[in-house]
Amino acid sequence: MSHKLMLPCLISGLMSIGLTLPAMAEHEAGEVRRAESKKPHATMFVEHDITDINLPKEGENNEDLPINFSADEVSADSSSKIITASGNVEISYNGMQLLTDKVEYNQVTDTIRAKGNVRLTSADNQSTIFGDDVVLGNHLSTGAIKNIKVILRDESHVFAKSFRKKGNQTKVLEEASYTPCDFCENNKPLWSLSARKVQHREDTKDVYYTDAYLKIKDVPVLYTPFFTHPDPTVKRRSGLLAPSFGNSNYLGEMFQPRYFWAVNDQTNVIFSPIFSTDKGIIYDGSYKQYFYNSYTSLSGSYMHDDDRKNHKNRGNFSGLGTYDINQNWRFVYDLNYVSDYIYLKELDKPKKDDAWLESNVKFERFNGRDYASVEAFYYKTLSYNLRRENITRYKEINTNKPYVAPLIDVEVYSDPSSIGSYFKTNLGSASVYHRDGSQTQRMTAINAWELPFTTRFGEKYRFVASMKSDAYYVNKYKPENNYSYTGTTSRFFPQAGLEWRLPFVRANETSRHIIEPVVVGVVAPDGNNKTDKIPNEDSADVYFDDTNVLDLDRYAGYDRNDTGSRVSYGMRWNAYDNFLGRTSAFIAQTYEKDEQSSFVESLDETDKSHFSDLVGRINAEPNKYLSLNYRFRIDKENFNTKYSELGASAGPDYLKLNTSYIFLKGNSYYNDLYSKRKELYLSLSSALSQYWTASVYNLQDLTDQNKKSLEHGGKLIYEDECTKWITAVKKYNSSDPDLDNDYEFTFTFYLKTIGGFGS
Repeated sequence: MSHKLMLPCLISGLMSIGLTLPAMAEHEAGEVRRAESKKPHATMFVEHDITDINLPKEGENNEDLPINFSADEVSADSSSKIITASGNVEISYNGMQLLTDKVEYNQVTDTIRAKGNVRLTSADNQSTIFGDDVVLGNHLSTGAIKNIKVILRDESHVFAKSFRKKGNQTKVLEEASYTPCDFCENNKPLWSLSARKVQHREDTKDVYYTDAYLKIKDVPVLYTPFFTHPDPTVKRRSGLLAPSFGNSNYLGEMFQPRYFWAVNDQTNVIFSPIFSTDKGIIYDGSYKQYFYNSYTSLSGSYMHDDDRKNHKNRGNFSGLGTYDINQNWRFVYDLNYVSDYIYLKELDKPKKDDAWLESNVKFERFNGRDYASVEAFYYKTLSYNLRRENITRYKEINTNKPYVAPLIDVEVYSDPSSIGSYFKTNLGSASVYHRDGSQTQRMTAINAWELPFTTRFGEKYRFVASMKSDAYYVNKYKPENNYSYTGTTSRFFPQAGLEWRLPFVRANETSRHIIEPVVVGVVAPDGNNKTDKIPNEDSADVYFDDTNVLDLDRYAGYDRNDTGSRVSYGMRWNAYDNFLGRTSAFIAQTYEKDEQSSFVESLDETDKSHFSDLVGRINAEPNKYLSLNYRFRIDKENFNTKYSELGASAGPDYLKLNTSYIFLKGNSYYNDLYSKRKELYLSLSSALSQYWTASVYNLQDLTDQNKKSLEHGGKLIYEDECTKWITAVKKYNSSDPDLDNDYEFTFTFYLKTIGGFGS
């Protein structure tokens, strides 16, 4: 028998359960560290509120809401005013569904009671509730459920002896337990969170626990008589966050509590001092604020170290923010400061491995394809490698490091013409200052015309013609030891280039191969760089490889022009088939009309010739068990390798080998900065079983003068559906006398959906 009734409020406990226990204060996405973070931590980020059974609020009127139900038998007792439905009772409302053996509705007391195999599924399928006896009353704003069991969408489980909701919107669970672990009926879950009583106050938006236990295999391992946290509707609130603790050679034993202060809805402050046995207190904290059209984030630390002769007062500061002035303009800043080069390394701070610490402020303008920016830069040297290789050069660079203000860049594009051509204009200006009094001020304009087109035969052409104009003022420029220049100078540099490509495609049902020859011709005057009057501030980082061999301008900056006419030619090949998988290769070379062009001289090519070295790359992924990426530069005369970079991965998950290799031939002209580099990284990982994985790695220096391991270590991981446990060890070997080299052990234990701790 099927029935459709208009019952007053049978929305009952037919609302969903969600299980969301937030942390004691807001954890923003960037602050919730993953279990594999290099810096172990202790966090509490519980995602479920086990009291969140959402009955209608007191006073809500749901009399007009229809309830659909079916049952084997329906009867009504006119004397007691009780309507009874029994036998395969199914009630649905707005997507929610209730299945039970029997339902009684008392019209006098306005209470609904479901008995026997009660099963309630929420409309959004977030959860399924099981119970033996469900009673709801007072227009369904109050209720009780006995022997409740909830299965959430992520297959987590909630159990309780009873659930009650009072009229004042207070919910109570008695003898409650929560676990995300799989378990059989006769076995205990790996871990569970239990409490004698859990109470949710909707007026204060707090969840309270009484006699709470963390159990491992039903054995209590952690107990607290009282615990509270905000409910899921509270996005942020002041409170203590989980602390960090550990040990290091520099600090000794350390403990770092954290207090989160929610100043208002847009502002928060975190106080996180570090208490250490060897260095006392390190003051640490951060500040973040969101405005309607801007954002700012500030952080820093400070300590006093009597063991440092030159840097007793040590610290760092970083600030990052944006401000949208209007729909076209914005202001961006990224400020960084550190007292000495090793401070970030010793305190395990961000950017600890950077060679330079850069600070930058800029105004930017966006308008369609056009762009403009005004910037300023400041630098601090942190390079451990340079300090190790040449301490004199390190001190010289750090003492005379540049600062730039302003650096102006403007790009303007015209609309395409009827044949597809367009104009591009670059305007730039830079002022570079050094502490020794030397300075460079540059103004640059580049006007270019570009025409791309494709012929009916599939040939692709791109023609570019440009004129670059520079004006400089230079003060105390010393290109040679016995020569110094101060004054103004200018130069003009025309250039034209033509690029030609012709892809050949062969395809069938199982494969596709593409072969594409490429030729780029460039016409430009020889010389005209005026290196005796114009310093090289932005084009000193010169390299020649597969990424720029076909470029019209191979310099990264403006201070050096890529003079001389040349022809570059190469071949690309791509394959997609069942045997080769995804495989591609590229090789190219350049013929220089002037064998002493500025770019070749910058590379310090002692073997002057018209032909360049061969450069290229190979990328291969024939199947899911093998991946290879290789880049190279080969000497044109003897085919010796000048540069190699290899990355490869081979094997299935149960035994996978990863390797990377880099070889860079030393540059005799820049020997103090660019010495020979030869390193090999090897790692071996294995999925030992369904839950266990292990890995070991080693980074080896292969140069003749320094053959040793730079870093090595390993990791052991256990992970199941509800737990993750990571143990790692590594040793970093540095020749820097200021660094204490020792083994580093880390341990992290995670309970999924709740959080973790580590040392």
